[in-house]
Amino acid sequence: MAGSTGAPSGGGAPGRVIAHVDMDAYFVEVELLERPELRGRKLIVAQESGRSVVLSASYEARADGVRSAMPLARARRLSPEALVLPPHQGRYREISASIMAFFGEVTDAVEQLSVDEAFLDITGARRRLGDPEEIGRHLRAETRARFGLPCSVGIADRKFIAKIASTRAKPDGLLLVPPRRRLAFLHSLPVRALWGVGAKTAEALERLGITTVEQLAETPAEMLRARFGAIGDQLHALARGEDDRGVQTSREEKSLGAEETFAEDVDSRQELLAELLRLSHRVASRLRAGGHAAGRVGLKLRYRDFETLTRSVTLRHSTQSALVLHRQAAGLLDGLGVLAQPVRLIGLRAEALSGDDAGLQLSFDRTETNWIDAEEALDAVAARYPGGVAPASLLRRPTSRRGGAPDGAGAESGREPGAGPGTEPGAGPGTEPGEERDHG
Repeated sequence: MAGSTGAPSGGGAPGRVIAHVDMDAYFVEVELLERPELRGRKLIVAQESGRSVVLSASYEARADGVRSAMPLARARRLSPEALVLPPHQGRYREISASIMAFFGEVTDAVEQLSVDEAFLDITGARRRLGDPEEIGRHLRAETRARFGLPCSVGIADRKFIAKIASTRAKPDGLLLVPPRRRLAFLHSLPVRALWGVGAKTAEALERLGITTVEQLAETPAEMLRARFGAIGDQLHALARGEDDRGVQTSREEKSLGAEETFAEDVDSRQELLAELLRLSHRVASRLRAGGHAAGRVGLKLRYRDFETLTRSVTLRHSTQSALVLHRQAAGLLDGLGVLAQPVRLIGLRAEALSGDDAGLQLSFDRTETNWIDAEEALDAVAARYPGGVAPASLLRRPTSRRGGAPDGAGAESGREPGAGPGTEPGAGPGTEPGEERDHG
């Protein structure tokens, strides 16, 4: 197996077996399906705008130090020969859906984490497809044969170990960690490799003299709890290989959001309110499409110096209306008072999602009902003529300040992987502020 670091299965684990499948440089590889002549070149997938960030990079570009979520301007300095390819988010989602459907043929226990990775509980698949290592080979071979895409697979009896294993197997590899080798594998790793340990946590641990997972496991839990609170107990348990979480076949969506990084910093409250209106309509449309209603509204504001403010408000009644989202977000913006600096990014989130349509309808007053009817009509028009309809007030709005980066992307699977593709890096599941997951 090219790039494989697989270990013998030893007859397979007697209990649960979990695979983590992670597509390699997914966005780049999808682009190469249409442009195979570019294979072997230094490639960066990113929007061409002044404040765009890297969504993914080929391994040739990564050799120059290019990483996901890095500002495109910096990536160009590191790898001046790299070719920048514009992203095609619809294509990424389309192929992702097909890949996940294939995973569903292997096992009915699939937990999609993002557009390019998933956990699979393959315990019950062993009778049909062989031992865990054979199943791992099958996943890689079929993903390559059906979709023309490489992936890396990690297999273990713990979710977080399977995820670490797939990372260690990259690119295009397979790594199986049998239960008897679990602790030996974990304790051979630097503490930064542990799932959930971001840069800031790693730095704090290293200040305590803890640089390896083995040292973390040997540190008294009371000491870690005193320093890190509840997360200290979690880190101690993981370092000892303790993790009873199973594969979650359904993931409840907790929030939806959209944000915009401006090409030029904005100090006009009127422009910020106009951008919030555009974001409100985008988020409200996604709420209605998903059958969700928001119980909270959140505002995100990032100043010129990268200081980031977040505010939120709980609604008396859940809503799917852009009118309500905008009104609440505008109130949060007003609550900030005089802007301390020009703004480089603004975002809006719909939180505390529910699908209680009956309660939602009872909460409407006449004005909101009329607006919902109008917004649903806009949804229908937009479905037929994408990008051809918008609130009239936005048609007069200057466009030179917008960064051109897509907002709200990256939430297809019900989780927020940091800032969406094309936006500035943010904080997402398993990361700390300023970190972002690399797509492959």
